[in-house]
Amino acid sequence: MKKRILVIDDDAVACEFLQEALRLDGYDVTTYTSAQEALEQDLSSYDLLMSDIRMPKMDGLQFLGEVQKQWPDLPVILMTAYGSLETTMEAISLGAWDYISKPFSPEDCRTIVKKVLDVRELREKRMKLQPEITEEPKLIGSSALMVDFYKQIARIADASASVLIEGESGTGKELTARSLHSMSSRRDKPFVVVHCGAIPDNLLESELFGYEKGSFTGASHQHTGLLESAEGGTVFLDEITEMSTALQGKFLRFMQNGEVRRIGSHEVHHVAVRVLAAANKNIDEEVNNGHFRLDLLYRFIVRLRVPPLREHKEDIPLLIESLLKKFGYPNVRISVEAMELLISYDWPGNVREMENILQQTLLLSPFAVILPENLPTRFQQQEESVKSDTDVTGDLSPLEIAEREKILQTLQATLWNQSKAAQILDIDRKTLRLKIRRYGLVNEKNP
Repeated sequence: MKKRILVIDDDAVACEFLQEALRLDGYDVTTYTSAQEALEQDLSSYDLLMSDIRMPKMDGLQFLGEVQKQWPDLPVILMTAYGSLETTMEAISLGAWDYISKPFSPEDCRTIVKKVLDVRELREKRMKLQPEITEEPKLIGSSALMVDFYKQIARIADASASVLIEGESGTGKELTARSLHSMSSRRDKPFVVVHCGAIPDNLLESELFGYEKGSFTGASHQHTGLLESAEGGTVFLDEITEMSTALQGKFLRFMQNGEVRRIGSHEVHHVAVRVLAAANKNIDEEVNNGHFRLDLLYRFIVRLRVPPLREHKEDIPLLIESLLKKFGYPNVRISVEAMELLISYDWPGNVREMENILQQTLLLSPFAVILPENLPTRFQQQEESVKSDTDVTGDLSPLEIAEREKILQTLQATLWNQSKAAQILDIDRKTLRLKIRRYGLVNEKNP
């Protein structure tokens, strides 16, 4: 069924130009030279509206406002020969899906129309298949590495054993701790987070153990410590390596016998709390350098390593989709080329860096689709280096090398028919294209 497009421009010649350009791509195009006349019709039968901004009586921005009131899901592309930053910002803030400046070529017009219609179709499919559900943040990933990580969490979640969560910055150590708590029988009890690196050491002791009134200058009242407030639940010590060795000694005594003594008090309280901690530094090096007590390290029964993002890059599309929803852009699509760049990047800052990059890109790029040129400069530089890099196997793991060889053999057996190869490999065609790019595979007979 043909897509229906409505064009509004007070210039009849411009209407005819757009009608001819879009009909070449098989669209059913209707034109009006007045926004008011167009609003007298039922526009719900159209798939896309294109409106000039500078028009007499009712301009394109006013027209857009009326469309938003009556047909809020109908995409609108605004056109003008008087483009400016202010006009663009106003158009996007009012709900325009995209914006194009005159003069533009027929190809430019067809490109932007196809882009917006593709996004609308994608959004409608997702709304039917995946109704929006508000839920707590959770670990994302379906790769073999992440599945194995989930199994480790499941095995130790309901134990009372203390756990040291290790991993690079931005990998999701606090999220891992929250998962351990929520999957345990302590889930209905408190989950208390202590950011050791953000609290001066003298204050950290009083925050953890509490203090009595008058125990030091400024102690005007009795204060219950965070360990006591987490009774029956879980306390999570983030950046535990930032804790001084003196305070580590006091905390070691708590982990040995569960005893808490407030500053300025001789009374001892017994507290039943599960201790989880996170370290983004190499804990063994910290022990060797005398910055972390070996006996305290031994109190952590389980050491759990969160994999960095570069070790499970196949989860990147799923992560990006989740973050787009989180940021309120569920209808934005990442082009195949942009996704390839995102997957080939090493992400030294892990998921936290990805969040930053996506937020930056969403604010600066066109609303509908993120293209390679919309990504930060370092991705453009990476694209050039990828093009000039002919040896891609040097940094691959043995598992990746085996996968690369299997994909190449399948492509050669199907004469590089990607649809057939994807079917044989039991993956979708988009994933196959990403892996072809990732592994630097080239059809030598037809490069």
